[in-house]
Amino acid sequence: MVARVMSVGLDGIEGYPLVCECDLSSGLPSFDIVGLPDAAVKESRERVRAAIKNCGFEFPLRRITVNLAPGDRRKSGALYDLPILLSILLASEQLEGVPEGTYFLGEVALDGSLRPIRGALPAAVAALDAGAKRLIVPFDNAAEAALASERIAVFGGKTVAEVISAIPEGNGFIRTLRPDVAFKACYDVDFSEVKGQETAKRALEIAAAGGHNLLMCGPPGSGKSMLARRLPTILPDLTEEEVLETTKIHSVAGLTSRENPMVLTRPFRAPHHTTSPVSLTGGGHDLHPGEVSLAHNGVLFLDEFPEFARSTIDSMRQPLEDGFVTVTRSAGSVRYPSRFMLVGAMNPCRCGWYGHPSGKCTCSRGSVDQYRSRISGPMLDRMDIFVDVPEVKYSEISSVRPSESSEDIRRRVNAARRIQLERYSGMGVTCNAGMPASMTDRVCTLGQAESNLMKMAFDRLGLSARSYTRILRISRTIADLAASERILIDHIAEALQYRPTLIK
Repeated sequence: MVARVMSVGLDGIEGYPLVCECDLSSGLPSFDIVGLPDAAVKESRERVRAAIKNCGFEFPLRRITVNLAPGDRRKSGALYDLPILLSILLASEQLEGVPEGTYFLGEVALDGSLRPIRGALPAAVAALDAGAKRLIVPFDNAAEAALASERIAVFGGKTVAEVISAIPEGNGFIRTLRPDVAFKACYDVDFSEVKGQETAKRALEIAAAGGHNLLMCGPPGSGKSMLARRLPTILPDLTEEEVLETTKIHSVAGLTSRENPMVLTRPFRAPHHTTSPVSLTGGGHDLHPGEVSLAHNGVLFLDEFPEFARSTIDSMRQPLEDGFVTVTRSAGSVRYPSRFMLVGAMNPCRCGWYGHPSGKCTCSRGSVDQYRSRISGPMLDRMDIFVDVPEVKYSEISSVRPSESSEDIRRRVNAARRIQLERYSGMGVTCNAGMPASMTDRVCTLGQAESNLMKMAFDRLGLSARSYTRILRISRTIADLAASERILIDHIAEALQYRPTLIK
């Protein structure tokens, strides 16, 4: 007898319907799993064998063949334990049939309890697309899986016994747990805590309003990291689509939990400067998402920017341009989204005090140039905004005058983003940083005086074509913050102040 149980396979953050087939035949007792399983899937044999016995069922002493179809796609992880176990019970007639449209996922412990899995949300979305009506997952994954849609009922089981009892009765299934109100993010930091640094705050506001990349340079203790960590607090709240997409990535990476099944705040990732290119872009034996994908819809902060290996920094060039990263290894190939704001922070030299009035710097000019050259020209050209973060003055630190809060800044950012959303409606673009090249001439129209200023800047600063386009986009963002339909000279002049100067 051949028994079939429906499940879902994962390929990155996308899923596909999977059929778990089990055949019991005569011959010497054996237990084989086919369908390109990895080591974790093959180990299901021992987990399932022990769980069946400890749940009070009889493990069939026959030749057992389990096929995970389609057979030409690699299967990884322990999420197939539950469908494998149920298919064996069905094939051995210890369990009656499963209602059509019911899908199963879950890792099984030796005592028959269910443990949480990675990728519950993308699996639920894939099951829904495949026509599933009910989805049974471990209890800790139920809240996350229920976010997929109200069109699919989700049951969270703590044990195999609970799952078996829920199959025919249909009790305990839940619909979507997604809130009906707008997603509101809560942060434990605020821009009101930052003393001084008005120029840097303005640069961060422009970056947030247009989704631009930014590089801060200043001596140690000037507040670069403090500013960067508060950038998400002035970004627009995540939309429903962004919440689900971001949660999918974090779910596949194993960063969601029963207590926090959704990602409601803009991601902020700050990897250490010793991180490898694989950790940054993704990969490994299980093709896990990297930092550029975990920062999707949020901020990737690289502190001590020049201390990162040059190969690591340059590995971000393609994800920054394309908005996605394709990870290809011997185990296969997956594609992860990677639309993020890149924020870097660096010292002006190795000791950090180059150009400081105190004369603390002991670095030679050659040492300074060597330190700065660790950031390649093409990578530096992808940084839209460069801002100096000077040492904070005593009068600013000791001031009791309250600074502007993140909520006040975010109000202006939201107003600018609404203009951009209307401008790019139906194009899949949400901010000026993602402006299609075909729209640049129409959106960034310049008058004669503005055109003359740009020509002079292009010739004197030696701008590349990419730099020219990025200055236009920043000018457009500054105009949006000012609610101006046209780009004016003041907007271009301010945008030119934020051009990188490290290559000089």
